Amino acid sequence: MRSLMHVLHQIGKHDSPNDLRIDLMSYFVDRTEGGRATVRDVLFDSEKRLSSVGVPSPSTDASTIVAHVLGVTRSRLLLQDSVDNEQRVRIEALLSQRLSRVPLQHILGVAHFRYIELKVGPGVFIPRPETELVAEAAIRALRDSPSKVAVDLCSGSGAIALAMATEVPGSIVYAVELDPHAAEWTQLNVAAHAVQLAQVGSTVEVMVDDAALVSEPGHDLAHLARQVSVVSANPPYIPEGMIPREAEVRDHDPAMALYSGADGLTVTRRVILTAAVLLREGGLLVIEHADIQGTQAGSLGVPTLVKTAAVDADLGERIPQLPGTALFSSVVDRTDLNGLPRFTMAIRT
Repeated sequence: MRSLMHVLHQIGKHDSPNDLRIDLMSYFVDRTEGGRATVRDVLFDSEKRLSSVGVPSPSTDASTIVAHVLGVTRSRLLLQDSVDNEQRVRIEALLSQRLSRVPLQHILGVAHFRYIELKVGPGVFIPRPETELVAEAAIRALRDSPSKVAVDLCSGSGAIALAMATEVPGSIVYAVELDPHAAEWTQLNVAAHAVQLAQVGSTVEVMVDDAALVSEPGHDLAHLARQVSVVSANPPYIPEGMIPREAEVRDHDPAMALYSGADGLTVTRRVILTAAVLLREGGLLVIEHADIQGTQAGSLGVPTLVKTAAVDADLGERIPQLPGTALFSSVVDRTDLNGLPRFTMAIRT
């Protein structure tokens, strides 16, 4: 607890009268009943502290933590009045973790993705809002397809796979994940949505396999060659040696889900070929990429990699097409909600 003399000593250091008012208010609230007692005060203090350490969305994170402890939605948070001592202790415990830049989703144990809630934690990549558009493109194509069979490569938490299965009744989705630790989260989320999947008549099968090899003879999905309507993927795409700016990504997302060769596209190249083997004629590939790997990246962009993918001697043994035949047509690149290049779509020829 700060002394009044300390607060008064800070008067000359404030940039604005508002900052001084905030500090004085905080002092006097601290002096009453052992600490801040109202929801508004707790939110104000939490947001200020999160902002001071550079958390990207301090207001959202503060309100999410407080709402979680109070057992209400964020939209109803300000309808609450007081926060008791036990609740303040719980809020402080969660807030301390967030101040240390532990991802909010790890702290709460869940991540929201479209219409589902996913269990997440150490060992699995946290699904991002940007990926919801990737899922939406896959869902639209699967809905319009007479065959409701889809494959989600590099599935991680199972976000895209479960979004497709729960939103497209009667679908069969195969979720492929190489990392056994991440695959445990995939399995956990599929089990958590068992009732919802049963209600719409869909299934999700989890495969612990390499997205680059899963369609080859002897692997889990070799029997699906030329039978799949949609292949989605959110592969790792950060170049090795590049350090992510955000501490939440750098320190908590698994390296296998982040890095992929010198240019970040090693896994992407293999995913494109796997998709070419699995997709039926007219099937859709939708693959996420970094905002610097779109059309403007030229030969190092994902759209160019998809356009130039062609049947070679190896693929010729599994694909009944002449060597040199282009594997995809109608290649387009799409932006995310921030207007940044985010994913590539293409039709199997």
